[in-house]
Amino acid sequence: MAFGAEELRVLRRALALALHPSPVSAEDVQDCLRLAESLDEAAREGARLRAFLLADLVRYRAALPGTAAGYFALLEEVLASGYRPEPDDLAALRALRGNPVAAVLLERCRVLAEQDVRARLAGRAVASVPASRTRLLALPGGRAAEEPDRRPAPGEQPRPPRPDRPVPTPGEVFPPRRKPGPPPADPPHQLAAG
Repeated sequence: MAFGAEELRVLRRALALALHPSPVSAEDVQDCLRLAESLDEAAREGARLRAFLLADLVRYRAALPGTAAGYFALLEEVLASGYRPEPDDLAALRALRGNPVAAVLLERCRVLAEQDVRARLAGRAVASVPASRTRLLALPGGRAAEEPDRRPAPGEQPRPPRPDRPVPTPGEVFPPRRKPGPPPADPPHQLAAG
């Protein structure tokens, strides 16, 4: 992701405010919110592009071996974006390992798959999707100023939120079933005189 000169100015100002809180002008707050919205949009666009590339990868993989060149290029692109190879990718590359590009990609995918397995066994989940960014609420005068502070004071135990009414009983959530009544009787057929 690349930033323009104006975006970098806003980012520098936001970082300076985060490190050294001071009164903030409404214009600075609006600039920071616009930058946050732009970053959110860029993240959404990146997710859409990634979903499109992964769907293309599945289509190319299904059409192998005729689409090998396109499949290799797409696989390299999605691997560079953080994609972790699936068992179907490994099977497709094994079937094409006579191709030198497939052999290189197979080795790269095996290494990534082994890293994933080791990470899962070690109890660490390897995220293939970047964590979502939280909203920028820390600026003085920003949106956090509009919301009441919900953090407990130092040394105070946080209390669980108390519902306005007690927890419903299973009988309230799942009312008893009514037994079906007898089926309605068919109306008597009238014969037309004619």
